[in-house]
Amino acid sequence: QVQLVESGGGLVQAGGSLRLSCAASGRTFSSYTMGWFRQAPGKEREFVAAISWGGDLADYADSVKGRFTISRDNAKNTVYLQMNSLKPEDTAVYYCAATRWGLGPLGRKGAEYDYWGQGTQVTVSS
Repeated sequence: QVQLVESGGGLVQAGGSLRLSCAASGRTFSSYTMGWFRQAPGKEREFVAAISWGGDLADYADSVKGRFTISRDNAKNTVYLQMNSLKPEDTAVYYCAATRWGLGPLGRKGAEYDYWGQGTQVTVSS
């Protein structure tokens, strides 16, 4: 069992930055691929980024590539999402999640993730 708690969301102007954190409980955190997803009002949940269990590989949605960076600290049971050059279209509730699958097509599918946090709101004003 893994419990996930996100933090770090807020209101920021376009062009600004935020860093989201996701703290995990459980001894097996380092064995999970960790992902970030987001859901904007009236839209489906979408994949943002994922990172391998060892932290050496990452995958990004095209919409955030070059602006967002996912990282993890297994000693702290925490995964991060550094978001730079934020745009109004990045406004959404951001969720972290854990899956036993590796990176790739399954790592981009929310249905393949076993554990989810409660989400944190990110609002980017124009």
